[in-house]
Amino acid sequence: MIRKKKIAIGLFLLFVILQFYPINREVPTVKPSLDFLSGLEIDRNMAKQIKASCYDCHSHETIYPWYAQIAPLSIWIQGHVDNGKKKLNFSEWGSYSINQKRHHLEDCIEIVEKKWMPLKSYMWLHPEGKLEETEREEMINFFKSSL
Repeated sequence: MIRKKKIAIGLFLLFVILQFYPINREVPTVKPSLDFLSGLEIDRNMAKQIKASCYDCHSHETIYPWYAQIAPLSIWIQGHVDNGKKKLNFSEWGSYSINQKRHHLEDCIEIVEKKWMPLKSYMWLHPEGKLEETEREEMINFFKSSL
């Protein structure tokens, strides 16, 4: 019994200490001219769906929910956001070369087709990001037409 109590106290102390782990949430200024959706003739609903399904992790427009302030969730969420932006950042689309844009669009098509994105863990708490089958097909067609 004493051992379980020591483990519980140790875990609680670890939880408290993790709250002081610094998370860098600095957001660079968004330059509308570089954004993926700027300058495109895009249906308003498609733009809204791309923002809801993709932009939280793949742009400088991340909206952090209240629970993203609590470690270890804060560390996990920030890791996802950092990794997502490293792979593709829609806020920096205009700075990509033609080949990079083509590659990213091909990846978007494949990833959305295979239902790898949006992540299931993201959709648990962001139901607006969930893609119904028709929305998924429309998004795939949009990315294909953008090639």
